[in-house]
Amino acid sequence: MGAPASSTARSFDAPTRRAGSRRSVALLVISVLLYVFLYAPLGVVVLQSFNRAPRGTEWRGFTTDWYGALAQNEPAQHATVITLALAAMSTAFSTTLGTLLALALRRGTFFGKRFAEATLQSVMVVPDIVMAIALLMFYAVLRQWTDALAPGLLTMTLAHITFQIPFVTLVVRARLAGLDPALAEAAHDLGASRWQCFRHVTLPLIGPGILAGALLAFTLSLDDFVVSFFTTGPGATTLPIFIYSSVKRGLTPDINALSTLLVLASVVGAVAVMVVQRANSKSQIPNPK
Repeated sequence: MGAPASSTARSFDAPTRRAGSRRSVALLVISVLLYVFLYAPLGVVVLQSFNRAPRGTEWRGFTTDWYGALAQNEPAQHATVITLALAAMSTAFSTTLGTLLALALRRGTFFGKRFAEATLQSVMVVPDIVMAIALLMFYAVLRQWTDALAPGLLTMTLAHITFQIPFVTLVVRARLAGLDPALAEAAHDLGASRWQCFRHVTLPLIGPGILAGALLAFTLSLDDFVVSFFTTGPGATTLPIFIYSSVKRGLTPDINALSTLLVLASVVGAVAVMVVQRANSKSQIPNPK
């Protein structure tokens, strides 16, 4: 009696396995095509940065001379310094302000808290071009009233801080959500003040979240073009703006090399954020409640 039942089960299992295998193959093909569509253009840029041809896309041999030429390109070097300085300054301020805002939203009670939470997330979904135009008009109005904030590195830094703060706040707040409030209560019971509790208990525990938010803010600043383009001024050209201006005069291999380095920096920053966030999630102390 058992043999027919087992044979019947196998007959039903075979079509199921074949259908599952076909779905797996289809998903694999779709995934490969998706990744090719996403990363093939970047691969072309990287490949052309090693092309010996000074113009065009015809392959004339492998060379690394274009990377060496960047060392003699003073405008590119100046744009690199501006980009790194802008990213460092905006990241420092946005990380500090974003962390304080995350603490206030998570643990504070004040009028307009829900409105602040809603507007914080809405800033992240506003199109870059809309934010850029809004900041440009805002700076123009301030200049009419105060004769300050001339277009330049300061206006770009303030603009970058504006769009970096929401990302830092959400990352740090996610870390705060995983903390056990009993730890702070235990520190208070042992005689620690609020500042001592924050310094020796809360801050070390949310440190990975703060680092992840800072890395994300730094990467966003490196990649930004639209906001920087609308808020920049004379002598404050970032790498994305420099690349855009150079491409309008004709695409050359040294620009491909510079673009490759910028992509590499962005990838390293994104990978660092993922690594820190993964370590962050593993190190979170579970809340017994």
